[in-house]
Amino acid sequence: MFNIAVAQSGGPTAAINSSLAGVFCEALNSPEIDKIYGSINGIEGILKDELVDLKKILTTDYDIDLLMKTPSTVLGSCRFKLKSSAEDDSDYRKAAATFEKYGIKAFFYIGGNDSMDTVMKLDRWFKENNIDIKVVGVPKTIDNDVMATDHTPGFGSAAKYVATSMQEIIRDSRVYSIPSVTIVEIMGRDAGWLTASSCVLRANGEPAPHMIYLPEAEFSIEKFLDDIRTAQKKYKAVIIAVSEGIRFDDEKYLSSGFSSELTDAFGHKYLSGVGKYLEKIAGANIGCKVRSIELNVMQRCSSHIASLTDITEAKEIGAAAVKAALGGKSGVMMIFKRISNNPYRVEILSADIEGIANKEKFFPSEWINSKGNNVTVDALNYFLPLIQGEPKIEYKNGIPVHFRLNQ
Repeated sequence: MFNIAVAQSGGPTAAINSSLAGVFCEALNSPEIDKIYGSINGIEGILKDELVDLKKILTTDYDIDLLMKTPSTVLGSCRFKLKSSAEDDSDYRKAAATFEKYGIKAFFYIGGNDSMDTVMKLDRWFKENNIDIKVVGVPKTIDNDVMATDHTPGFGSAAKYVATSMQEIIRDSRVYSIPSVTIVEIMGRDAGWLTASSCVLRANGEPAPHMIYLPEAEFSIEKFLDDIRTAQKKYKAVIIAVSEGIRFDDEKYLSSGFSSELTDAFGHKYLSGVGKYLEKIAGANIGCKVRSIELNVMQRCSSHIASLTDITEAKEIGAAAVKAALGGKSGVMMIFKRISNNPYRVEILSADIEGIANKEKFFPSEWINSKGNNVTVDALNYFLPLIQGEPKIEYKNGIPVHFRLNQ
């Protein structure tokens, strides 16, 4: 028998704890595995020897069920970039020492693009140094921009939250007789998947959002204003979905002039403010009430409007990661392969981490309309299956109950 470790990394989602539950439950039922350790704050917990025994924390079926429905990362997260081992392998040696100390032979890292960089580097170093430790990635991100997989756990729930919030904004905007423009800023630095997902409202006969602007499409202020004027001929309350990462034709972010120039450990800029920027421009040129709404962090892990499909699949892909490691696989990430939209069917496979780490999957250009201000029905058909179902949420004193590692 041997032990395993699991960690969570990157931005929180509504489903990342469900993937943790999947790893835990599959390991718990595997006779080859003894102890199941959780690393506090991602890879940092491995490097700092900060591990917890998950069997002492998740002691009942109720704990596991509650964990699955709890948003964010119960083990904590990080945005830690491992240096190249050729440059400095001290962190790799620390990780190996921790794994040896705890008898860990498999490590599961739940995260997005940048987390897969850690999976790739650890796996390479272990193989180069003939250390038999399996390293397997479990995808997650609301951005849905991880290569090789049809979609990522966490995205479906974020998309459901965005659509629900958008619908409520639409209801609010239509109560007055005066014309108005509402701009809703949605997360998506370089890939517009989440912003595009607001199109699912069409399935219920909702024409808004009337325009959808993505980083993958060309953007100009002049065309933006013309689009608003055209929409106003038909709609009194014009609703617009805009990605935080839309760019001018020169590839410069619209938010560059007023957002923070700070970057994370992987060099990604922290973006925000594009909605407010466009609000000022539209207000000065359109001549009606204009407001902007930034959904901000609420869209990342609002579990009260989570997708049951998302939560269920997140657990399944976590379990599949354990099976893959037991089958001898390492240096891979688990992926969803879509078989059909209707009925919706996927299978879980593994893909080589070398083709995934540090790469991005962009929204398909063929799913953007010719005017560059909306998406096609193909996008709607892709998104709809991912937001289906609602997990049964437990409430106490009128508030959802969450699982907490530290009370």
